[in-house]
Amino acid sequence: MKLYFSPGACSLAPHITLYEAGLPFTADKVDMRTRRTSDGQDFGAVNPKGYVPALMLDNGDILSECPAILQYVADQKPDAGLAPPAGTLASYRLMEWLSFIATELHKGFAPLLRPGAPEDAKATARDRLGQRFAYVANHMASRQYLVGEHFTVADAYLYTVLTWTRLTGIDLGAWPVLVAYRERIEQRPAVQAARNAEGLKS
Repeated sequence: MKLYFSPGACSLAPHITLYEAGLPFTADKVDMRTRRTSDGQDFGAVNPKGYVPALMLDNGDILSECPAILQYVADQKPDAGLAPPAGTLASYRLMEWLSFIATELHKGFAPLLRPGAPEDAKATARDRLGQRFAYVANHMASRQYLVGEHFTVADAYLYTVLTWTRLTGIDLGAWPVLVAYRERIEQRPAVQAARNAEGLKS
């Protein structure tokens, strides 16, 4: 498999998950400004949507969208426990969290990461994200992981999104449980491996 990524983007979540699963893969860095891969390939020919992540499967098929890639990787190594068994309530809880992270958190950062976005749009985004952070913090108040008792792909995704608070100047101090969660997840060997591979500072 080959993961197409951009350092620190949402593609960090599948990058972490691939290391957690212990699956063989290569990683190809994409310059999102030029839309070129590290070897000069037109990334638009890989993923016509134009954004990361994209995962090239062993048969040459391309899978895109972060939640889909995360679930696919988890399914390739069931023994790693990165997703609950299909059909269980826990599995649907995982889907619930992946959907929430994608739509309410990930997309919520868009105005803060978009150059030239109006200040009023940024203020609205911060307010909405604050409401969502409060919801997640309440959920995490008495647990270590989002779903069940073990690290899952949802944790890789949530961790990735929480790192963007550093880029956007959002202070997580109002939700100390999220600060502790981010720091705890960041210490995992697979997270460190993915961050090092992407050239991210700890």
